[in-house]
Amino acid sequence: MDLKTAIQTRRSIRRFTTDPIPESVMREALSAAVLAPNSSNTQTWDFHWVRSTEKKAELVKACLSQSAARTAAELLVVTANPANWRRSNSHLIKWVRDVGAPKPVVQYYEKLIPYMYRSGWLNWWGYLRKIGLWFAGWARPVPRGPNTLRDLEEVAIKSAALACENFVLSLTAAGFQTCMMEGFDEHRVRRLLGVSRRDRVVMVIAAGKPQENGTWGPQFRVPMELVVHEV
Repeated sequence: MDLKTAIQTRRSIRRFTTDPIPESVMREALSAAVLAPNSSNTQTWDFHWVRSTEKKAELVKACLSQSAARTAAELLVVTANPANWRRSNSHLIKWVRDVGAPKPVVQYYEKLIPYMYRSGWLNWWGYLRKIGLWFAGWARPVPRGPNTLRDLEEVAIKSAALACENFVLSLTAAGFQTCMMEGFDEHRVRRLLGVSRRDRVVMVIAAGKPQENGTWGPQFRVPMELVVHEV
């Protein structure tokens, strides 16, 4: 299946059959997920493939026992944590050095990334940076963020959402379908996964073979002219 067909046929399925997804298909979809574009290549996401029967049952409850979660062959939880930049940065610095990247690229990971992701106690450094950029912005275009912990969290969530799209399109191309669920108890999901409060649960993805009545109607989008603007 080509990319255009995968995009056009992807649906949010509410009921799945009992057919399993081969492990190789899931792993290929996860490989596609980590290739998603992300902010500064900091890769602040995590993918929790919930395979334990007990944890899967708990996750279904945390997802409000909705039918997509109850009937899914597989459940994947995608989280985002801006603090994960520290996990990635040493690898990124080694990589840019090993490939002989230009000096500005090396300095970007050695100096600018630590500067941008530093927030300080009670966000004091982030707010100080925000004020400085606000004044500088009177004279010239400047990057207005990210500054605060909330800004950094938003960046991490955006990157994780892009990875989710890669994951579901990969499964669609392999003949399966998904439902990207936002209806869940985030506190209970975090506790189930054993992650920190800084880890935001971006979405829980249910996956499997769709039942014939897996959706209640045809695909619908509002007219293009409502959302596409040529400026």
